[in-house]
Amino acid sequence: MIKAWTLAARPVAHRRAGTIAVAAVLVAGLAACGGGGGGGGLNIFGPSKSQQARQRADQPQESTVWDLFGNRQDPNSTVAVNKYLWNASLEVLNFLPIQSIDPFTGVIVTGYGTPPGGGRSYRATIKIADPALDARSLKLALEGAGGGSVAPDTVRAVEDAILTRARQLRISDGQY
Repeated sequence: MIKAWTLAARPVAHRRAGTIAVAAVLVAGLAACGGGGGGGGLNIFGPSKSQQARQRADQPQESTVWDLFGNRQDPNSTVAVNKYLWNASLEVLNFLPIQSIDPFTGVIVTGYGTPPGGGRSYRATIKIADPALDARSLKLALEGAGGGSVAPDTVRAVEDAILTRARQLRISDGQY
C-alpha cells in the first residue's frame, strides 16, 4: 500500500517540479528584459531627447537588446579617410611591398624596399587620420634597415611628396 501511494504521488511531484522550473525560467527571462534603472523613465526605444540631453558625457553608456533595432548609422560602414591622400601614399611609396592595408582606419603598413636610385632600404607605416586633405591628416613613420632611424628631412620629403601628389590627384578630378 505504501508503494502504491509513492507511485501515484510521483507524477504529481514531477508536474509540480516542472511547473516551478518553467515559472523560474519565465521570471528570469522577464527580469533580464528590465532596464536595470529602477524604472527611471526608460521605454523600450531608449532614453527620450530630454534624458539624452541630461546625460553626462563621461557617463558610461548602457546598451540594450533594443539597440539592435534602432535606426543608427553603423560606424564601420563609414570610411573617414581622404581618398587623395590614400591613393597618393600608395603611388609615392609604390616601391615598398604592402604588408597590410586597412581603409577603415586609414593605416597602410609596408615591408622593406629600396627606392629607385637609392642604396638604403626603408619601410613605412602611413596613417591617414582625417578625411580632410591636410598635412595634419597624414602621419608617416619611416624606419631604416634593421630598425634604424631615418633623418627627419627624409621623412618630411616623403610627406611633402605624398601631399603634393594628393593635391595633383584632387585637381585632376576637377575638385579645387
